[in-house]
Amino acid sequence: MTHVLLPFPLQRTLADAIAPLLGSRAGRLDWRRFPDGESLVAIDEALAGVDVALVVSLRNPDELALPLRFAAATAREFGARSVGLIAPYLAYMRQDKRFNPGEAVSAPLFARFLEESFDWLVTADPHLHRNPELSGLYKIPVRRVATALLVADWIRDNVPDAVLIGPDSESGQWVSDIANRAGVPYQVLTKNRRGDRDVEVSLPSIGAARGRTPVIVDDIVSSGRTAIETLGHLKRLGLPPAVCVVIHPVFAEDAYEQLRAAGPARVVNTDSIPHPSSAISIAGLLAQASI
Repeated sequence: MTHVLLPFPLQRTLADAIAPLLGSRAGRLDWRRFPDGESLVAIDEALAGVDVALVVSLRNPDELALPLRFAAATAREFGARSVGLIAPYLAYMRQDKRFNPGEAVSAPLFARFLEESFDWLVTADPHLHRNPELSGLYKIPVRRVATALLVADWIRDNVPDAVLIGPDSESGQWVSDIANRAGVPYQVLTKNRRGDRDVEVSLPSIGAARGRTPVIVDDIVSSGRTAIETLGHLKRLGLPPAVCVVIHPVFAEDAYEQLRAAGPARVVNTDSIPHPSSAISIAGLLAQASI
């Protein structure tokens, strides 16, 4: 069992929710940056002989990487028996092969980076591409929790007449799982991506969606272009404003503001990354996986 959780500042609320479920306490982890960009990390010193878990969502992994390493090494310096990582959102999952000459294959490189500091890893719904299991990428013990049941429960309780919309063929498997759990139909859009911010989508069957509230479900929203294009497409088809449900709300730059401006009925996400639109807590799932 993890006895002390050390959350980065943005994950303090999530750690406070996880700690009592583990019979643990959430300790101190302070992080600030000097004007020149260097980081200063300070943590609890009373860690001798205890199991520690750092809690941090890796939304800005380049910014967090060194502070994360500093905190883990300092915990060991203070006598921690083991140091694990609870990362509700796990970064560096997309580049799992060399798409163009000369590119770094960053997914396994980042895995090796984390393995040098941590004894185990817990995360939620990692965006697996060509790796069927997270254990194929990481050599330390890893556990991934699935948010499908929580998302399905929220949809069933809040949008009983939903038709789930998956943004692309890659989403088909997990959107169908959520739809089956919620007891609602689903459709998967076809997507043609012409660039990072240029995406065209189409709905397979308008007839199957009429009379229902569309719920766009996506595992990660970063630029928001796919969701925005989907909202516009559904509106042009005469469907009511859609609810957007996001597992990992990365919302890079002004993506959230642009998404809201596109006219969804509501934007809802899990608290894997803290955001004002969080409505689905995954604290229980992360606690169970961390025992």
